[in-house]
Amino acid sequence: MSNENRSNQPVKGPPGGGIGRGPGGGMSMPVVKAKDFKGTLKRLVGYLAPQKMRFLAVGILAIVSTVFSIFGPKILGKATTKIAEGVIAQYTYYFKIQAAIQNNQPASVIEELRHAPIPLFDFGYIGKILVLMVVLYVISFLTGFAMSYIMSGVSQKTVYAMRNEVKEKLDRLPLKYFDGRTHGEILSRVTNDMDNIATTLQQSLTQLITSIVTIVGILIMMISISPVMTVIALITLPACAVLTVMIAKKSQKYFANQQKSLGELNGHVEEMYTGHKIVKVFGHEKESIAQFQKVNEELYHAGWKAQFMSGIIMPALNFVNNLGYVFICIIGGLLVAKKAIDVGDIQAFVQYMRSFTQPIVQTANIANVIQGTIASAERVFEVLDEEEQLPDDPAAAAIRKEDIEGEVRFEQVSFRYKEDVPLIEDMNIQVKPGQMVAIVGPTGAGKTTLVNLLLRFYELSGGRITIDGIDITKMTRGDLRSLFGMVLQDTWLYKGTIMENIGYGLENADQKKVIEAAKAAHADHFIRSLPQGYDTILNEEASNISQGQKQLLTIARALLADPPILILDEATSSVDTRTEALIQKAMAELMKGRTSFVIAHRLSTIKDADLILVMKNGTVIEQGNHEELIRQKGFYEELYNSQFTRNQEAQEEENE
Repeated sequence: MSNENRSNQPVKGPPGGGIGRGPGGGMSMPVVKAKDFKGTLKRLVGYLAPQKMRFLAVGILAIVSTVFSIFGPKILGKATTKIAEGVIAQYTYYFKIQAAIQNNQPASVIEELRHAPIPLFDFGYIGKILVLMVVLYVISFLTGFAMSYIMSGVSQKTVYAMRNEVKEKLDRLPLKYFDGRTHGEILSRVTNDMDNIATTLQQSLTQLITSIVTIVGILIMMISISPVMTVIALITLPACAVLTVMIAKKSQKYFANQQKSLGELNGHVEEMYTGHKIVKVFGHEKESIAQFQKVNEELYHAGWKAQFMSGIIMPALNFVNNLGYVFICIIGGLLVAKKAIDVGDIQAFVQYMRSFTQPIVQTANIANVIQGTIASAERVFEVLDEEEQLPDDPAAAAIRKEDIEGEVRFEQVSFRYKEDVPLIEDMNIQVKPGQMVAIVGPTGAGKTTLVNLLLRFYELSGGRITIDGIDITKMTRGDLRSLFGMVLQDTWLYKGTIMENIGYGLENADQKKVIEAAKAAHADHFIRSLPQGYDTILNEEASNISQGQKQLLTIARALLADPPILILDEATSSVDTRTEALIQKAMAELMKGRTSFVIAHRLSTIKDADLILVMKNGTVIEQGNHEELIRQKGFYEELYNSQFTRNQEAQEEENE
């Protein structure tokens, strides 16, 4: 992928989160918004319906947990007031004695004052307050724990149901859905989007509930202490919002530059890493390093500016909030002096004020996360709303591959990918049991389409295809596809042992049959030469064996399945001569006694085919054996002669 293309790709990060900072500490990157927010949200809520009682319990627990924690500062303020009263009482006691001495009061009066009981702190009351605080916070913790536990079950069961529904839907989708989308896009919807929904249900919803309850609860507590101080405290909110918007506008262009530079850097590193051998061979290490340093320098400057602008938000907000604290303390002191409120209420109010902005910022961040989550849900629902393939005929009789001889007929078959663009029109083909049918033609001629129709990956627009006289639409897809074995150019082997990969062709295959199939495919020798033999584990891309060895394993897998009909794609284009000979022998062994459809790329390999179908623009324009087609002097002869000439020239160049 080029640097230019990569520069426009988003830098992956947490959904809706800031870049490198916590809530309120950074600028949130824009998220993809849903096209139909309300409709998708309503549909997503429908998946929560079976869990509504648990969800209601979570809401109640969230409210209880938050309310209990909100009462803490108010109750703690009463302890502060009681301590302040004790301090004032003791100060008053000693002040009266000092005043009597200074005013030359009689000794009896001074002595009486000295013998008066000294005011003491009401430690019993303060102790009760502390015990009550501990009880409140313990209850808040326990309810919060229970809330998280229940919500884990709610989110996982909901997403579990959605995943099952998506998996079942993917099984029912036609091949055209997968042909029209990249594997990464489909996997992203099944994995990333699902994980996004699960995370939001698990964390963000409970945080949203607690944040809203906290905002409302703190506001009520602040008003109950002092409406005047509450108004002053609320004045700081618009100031913080204006300040945040101003900094955000300034920083967005820096974040855009940072994202662009990071994309270029990633693209350069990936290109240099994947092609490092070529870079070294041609001696371009210095140019590569220079290019890296240039882009890295750009990223440094863009990132520095972006992070600096993001970093000054909290200091700026703290400055505005601190100004609010100053005014609150001044006005609170005046109210205490007038005995309008207690001194402990000022302490409680300041605590509430400090706690007020956090849930507001948290709510804004969660709203951003929910936007992204609804967009993810919409992408998942798009999969669920896709048009499904036609269901199997409920009256379809069971088909056993042992009973199939392999006669295949195309009768007036028509097909089109788009309704108004015909591709195959009125195609008629008759293939007798055991015949080898070669399908040739230029790229895009329709060779693969023909195979897809045979396997019913696509539905016909007209006509019918029969196997041993049975219309393939009267079979279940499972029965139909069990009649075919496939060996394609793009080998597919999964992570597992060689024994397991060959055994994939037959359910409950025993070791003896697997080894017999490997011997018939001329794969046994190379398998036994491996350190672990048949127990050798192939990695995810089977890159620990050669391309030719992969093909031999796929042929062994097809032999083990023992299907009456084969679909073969010539697979010797990227192997050495000796391996090619082995593959040709193995394929010849595989085709014995079976009807075979061979997608041919090199015409010299299909001279012995019983029937050659020459395709062009989706239509079979010629059919017959090799000699018949050469005599016709048509399109096949042109293809054959052009390949023969190229091969001859290549051989001459090689000899020179």
